Amino acid sequence: MKIAVIGGTGLIGSQVVRNLTAAGHEAVPHSKSTGVDIISGQGLEEATAGADVIVNLTNSPTFDEASLGFFQTSMDNLLAAAHKGGVGHFVILSIVGVDQVPELDYYQAKALQEKILTDGPIPYSIVRATQFMDFMDAVLSWTADADTVRLPATPIQPIASKDVATAVAEVATGTPLNGIRNIAGPEVFTLDEVGRITLAHKGDHRTVVTDPTAGMFAVVKGDVLTDTDAHLAPTRYTDWLS
Repeated sequence: MKIAVIGGTGLIGSQVVRNLTAAGHEAVPHSKSTGVDIISGQGLEEATAGADVIVNLTNSPTFDEASLGFFQTSMDNLLAAAHKGGVGHFVILSIVGVDQVPELDYYQAKALQEKILTDGPIPYSIVRATQFMDFMDAVLSWTADADTVRLPATPIQPIASKDVATAVAEVATGTPLNGIRNIAGPEVFTLDEVGRITLAHKGDHRTVVTDPTAGMFAVVKGDVLTDTDAHLAPTRYTDWLS
């Protein structure tokens, strides 16, 4: 199959391209660095021409309300180019529980991206993943100072990016789901617990303080960011840290 991977040079995209290529498919990575601009539309028709599948792994440069405009414009442009090119399957990567956290602009924007795809003219698949292990350091840094890291006790189910890439490649080469596949890591933690595990592994002696008001995930209610019935990935967090 010929598969156009939009955002194919990023964390997930580059791994998806490698997986698809290893499986014998023609996986072509596209990004701004290859001359494809999903906002202006530059290079999109060329990128999608002759592709059997489009995998869109691009992400908004911000997590605020501007992300809504990013996903609206980029999806409109991509769907138009894909439809013109006769693409038969359109895949996006989203977030488990994305429609359950309306307080977050970015989650609203990702939910909008899903709706644009489901309302569009092309058979589709949505892969929803839990929080990436690869981003835990960044999450910890948002509410950290020299002595403490403040984190809420929000339940999360971290997944390794390599496992996300495996799942996306598998879905991309299959029959369109015309629905959602949830994927998640094998273990559920609270975010403050992840903080303690991470700092201990790094030999970082700062104290993790459980603070229900700290950081982006403080607004999350309940366990909507986890799904124990999802397709569970094999990599455990402590193994990933090692």
